[in-house]
Amino acid sequence: MEKSDSIAKLAMALNKAQSEMSGAAKVSNNPFFNSKYADLSEVIKAIKEPFAINGLSYVQFPIEENGRIGVETILMHSSGEYLSNSFTVQLTKQDAQGAGSAITYCRRYGLQAVAGIPSEDDDGNVASPQAHSQPVIDDKPWYDEKDYQADLPGVTEAIRNGTPSSQVIEQIAQNYKVSNKYRDLIKSI
Repeated sequence: MEKSDSIAKLAMALNKAQSEMSGAAKVSNNPFFNSKYADLSEVIKAIKEPFAINGLSYVQFPIEENGRIGVETILMHSSGEYLSNSFTVQLTKQDAQGAGSAITYCRRYGLQAVAGIPSEDDDGNVASPQAHSQPVIDDKPWYDEKDYQADLPGVTEAIRNGTPSSQVIEQIAQNYKVSNKYRDLIKSI
């Protein structure tokens, strides 16, 4: 992370903006998990007015680091103070569509992280009972053969449509402990 010498005014403005922000609405469909997620436009919608009222703005630049693609997100305050950080993912589909998908994914998560906003009902999956017989460690069951076989058609379709395997694994890891075996299987698609 990089930052200006002082971030006192930025921190105060962000504190005020966060008190005015709600979560980003989950309006987009995730076909391979039969769930909804907050897309980039919903994240922007959640922060736009609170940021503007409090003298905050942001820019995001596409970057490439050691074969990984992503964005640098810079949070700025009208005083000139700033915070900056990068977020990259490994591409599984080495073409423009794969790069565009990865950049959008990194923009969404980078912006949510810097603004400190969750998706609406972000902890709903953790709070709801799960019908899994796997052992539970750290409040997450293991992702096992049954889960992998059930998800395989949707996972395969998502990856073939340009979703990076790292994004697929990260989405699975929101609800499950994912072994290296299943990480490698998903990466091999």
